[in-house]
Amino acid sequence: MENIYIVGVGMTPFGRHADKTVKQLTAWAAEDALKDAGCDRKWVQAAFFGNCTQGHFDGQHMIRGQVALLPAGFDSIPIFNVEGACASASQAFHLATTQLRAGLADVAIAVGVEKMFYPDKSKMFSAFESAWDIETLEQNKQYLANMGKDIVPPPGSQSDKPYSPFMDVYAALARGFMSRFGITQRQIAAVASKNHGHSVHNERSQYRVPMSIEEVLAAPPITYPLTMTMCSPISDGAAAAIVCTESALKKYGFDKSRAIKVMASIVRSAAARAADDHENACMKLSAKAAFEQAGISPKDINVAELHDATAIGELMAYEAIGLGEVGTAGIAAERGETTLGGRLPINPSGGLESKGHPIGATGLGQIFELVEQLRGNCGKRQVEGARFALQGNGGGLWRVEEATEHIGIFGRA
Repeated sequence: MENIYIVGVGMTPFGRHADKTVKQLTAWAAEDALKDAGCDRKWVQAAFFGNCTQGHFDGQHMIRGQVALLPAGFDSIPIFNVEGACASASQAFHLATTQLRAGLADVAIAVGVEKMFYPDKSKMFSAFESAWDIETLEQNKQYLANMGKDIVPPPGSQSDKPYSPFMDVYAALARGFMSRFGITQRQIAAVASKNHGHSVHNERSQYRVPMSIEEVLAAPPITYPLTMTMCSPISDGAAAAIVCTESALKKYGFDKSRAIKVMASIVRSAAARAADDHENACMKLSAKAAFEQAGISPKDINVAELHDATAIGELMAYEAIGLGEVGTAGIAAERGETTLGGRLPINPSGGLESKGHPIGATGLGQIFELVEQLRGNCGKRQVEGARFALQGNGGGLWRVEEATEHIGIFGRA
């Protein structure tokens, strides 16, 4: 099979875009990706569109990709609608590369977009409720309760304001991780502090205010051990990538010096496993397959963007993917090993906690950052000498883990 390359990326700033529609955000990111690639839109032979909440908020179901992309000039080509919770954009990217590997196109675009700010906060947060099995709600809650049963939340550590039900999910996962490895709330706060610090240098980040560990710990509680600044915000935004085959690099005159090789793109779904069967965790199996496909090991990775919808997510991903020894994630974060200038910088973009988390766009937002890192375009947040980059992006929940996971590995061409 031919090698696949990312030749163009585009991304709006993440945040509140009250004056922009889903169509406008889509066109913004797609147009930037075309310009970045030097690609005529007529060369694009297939499009993959990731989105989760437009049906919930606007009633626009079924043909969201067509509604958004046809007015942007992507007509008369196959347009596929992809929905996989927070991993929607990564799944769109994966399917775009699969289309190329199958020989059905030599240039494709993947786009992810979300517009999540909504005047009615109860409706805004209820958008997340279908990201797990709604027929087994009580079982879902019991799985979560069992994870963190050894950790008793202190008084006053639960918010009385509405928030996403997935913060309860992450809090339960965090308490289970604390019980298993002795992770402390301060170590979780160290991750959030690092990511808020990284975001200062990202002009597309929703928040750009540095925060100390003490400030993170003192922030309003969400649900123990999570405080507000350990959690990703509600966000609007879009991101896009143009991918092509190796033969298309010459055919269309793309600049190979700026092209980034897709060394691996793996999607898996959750395993029917026990909570303590960590060897068969979805993320671990996905990462193992990705490293085998890429032909490198975790020690070769120079920079990573990991799914930190809350700070504990980064610690869990760090260990499951094999970026450090089991049981050392919290210590590594507290020592600064995953900070810019450290052994393995993670989330130099600011991560989901600070850059923002428009769920249908998040995966391609991560890929945007890694492409720019491998090109050396990130200025004060640049990871010097970055050659290999890894992306981890999960979506939804099934039993004790993410319902779907994407691991991408990328390298300089």
